[in-house]
Amino acid sequence: MNTVNETSKAVRASRRAGVSFASQWAAELRILLVAVLLAAYFEFANHDFLLTNASLVNLSQFIAPVAIIAFGEIMLMIGGDIDLSAGMVFAFAPFMMVFANDAGAPMWLAVIAGLVAAGIVGFVNGAVSVWLRLPSFVTTLGTLFLINGITLTISRGTPAATPGSPTFAAFMGAWGYSEIIWTLVIAAAMHVLLRHTRWGLHTQAAGANPLGASEAGIHVKRLRLGNFVLAAVLAGFTGMLEAFRITSIDPQAGGNQIMFLAVAAAVIGGTPLTGGSGTIVGGLIGAAVLGILNDGFTLIGINAFTFNIILGAAILAAMIFNIHVGRIRRKGGR
Repeated sequence: MNTVNETSKAVRASRRAGVSFASQWAAELRILLVAVLLAAYFEFANHDFLLTNASLVNLSQFIAPVAIIAFGEIMLMIGGDIDLSAGMVFAFAPFMMVFANDAGAPMWLAVIAGLVAAGIVGFVNGAVSVWLRLPSFVTTLGTLFLINGITLTISRGTPAATPGSPTFAAFMGAWGYSEIIWTLVIAAAMHVLLRHTRWGLHTQAAGANPLGASEAGIHVKRLRLGNFVLAAVLAGFTGMLEAFRITSIDPQAGGNQIMFLAVAAAVIGGTPLTGGSGTIVGGLIGAAVLGILNDGFTLIGINAFTFNIILGAAILAAMIFNIHVGRIRRKGGR
């Protein structure tokens, strides 16, 4: 009975803040339309954009890592937090996997060891932000440099070969489409988590109204801490997928670029930095939009500087749109 009551309170709190599943679906459909139109334009401009296997593999391999990290950032952003260290955990976890394997652990256990190491970083981020009340921006900015320094120290700044058999490597990312399959599986699981479980409903309620959610009996601090761990584990897992794909582990891989692309995907997909709402499907489509722009510009001969201009404009437009739509929706609710 308590579980039902708490879930009902979470749903009511989310809706009072102007968050509705119908409006989120509308946002997802809008960004999906943008993705389809962009794909159609680039296919018209260059017929090799979607009709060749190499192009599809290249597109999927851009989308996958951005999307998986975005899923974790979305859970944090809904609650008003962010993880700037995700790109460094992306490089850190694969080295922990290698050390575990070198110590004699089988590959499946080495992968778990890498995920545990990433989770510890997430726990530290969450503990400092939640219990010491430091803004997550500041906390994860600190761990960004800390984890980067640790990774460079233990690796001596030297790349390492990815361990494991060819079959295991293909399963984990070496096969052309394995990363995007992992992405779709994780997206489905995260969508269910966010939309259909107490954890997800309470995360949205806490992001929309932390005080109200706390008074309703929701453990806001526990949610925030758990979402930091989840975001770090997803970042670490993404780093391992990429390590198997390129067959080597670079201590400088990922970095801030992958993290900011993930945040951009989340924002373009309808998750505001102000918190309170967001969708996993939107983040996946946002990553697809970035991938389409990146590959499309490359194929038609437009340089990377233009991609950054478009990306910056898209983030600003998405934020302005989300903020104003949220205000209109709240006024309508009153």
